[in-house]
Amino acid sequence: MQIMWLVVSRSVLFRWWMPNRVRVAVLRAFGARIGIGALIRHDVRIHWPWKLDVGAHSWIGEGAWILNLENVTIGSNTCVSQEVLLCTGSHDRASPTFEFDNGPIVIGDRVWLAARATVLRGVRIGDGATIAATSLVSRDVPSGHTLFPPRPAKGAACG
Repeated sequence: MQIMWLVVSRSVLFRWWMPNRVRVAVLRAFGARIGIGALIRHDVRIHWPWKLDVGAHSWIGEGAWILNLENVTIGSNTCVSQEVLLCTGSHDRASPTFEFDNGPIVIGDRVWLAARATVLRGVRIGDGATIAATSLVSRDVPSGHTLFPPRPAKGAACG
């Protein structure tokens, strides 16, 4: 199944000319649970569709990368914008064998992950939260909260 998915996903599935309904149907055929009205744009990368759950009327933008070694759940009416990275994988850097330290990602309903945000393993983002562009999310975000990227230190050199 993994080899079949790699062939299908890398050949034509996420090309710009492929209709959304075909993308959704193929993802479902490989085990993804995708709600009605969900839109999966072109150039999206999904590691394992059988570990993906997308709610109704949600949107996954161009260039998003869902590196789901563990389950990723995206609620309903949620926007995963362009080039967002959802990464469930990590490593135990203290281990001499650098073992995996993975965890699922759960994103609630009515969440907006703005362009190029990164969400790391084990994170839960509550309903109605907003994650600003380029933010790094390494801890849970409560419902209704907004997370902004850190600002450079005062006097820090740019360029």
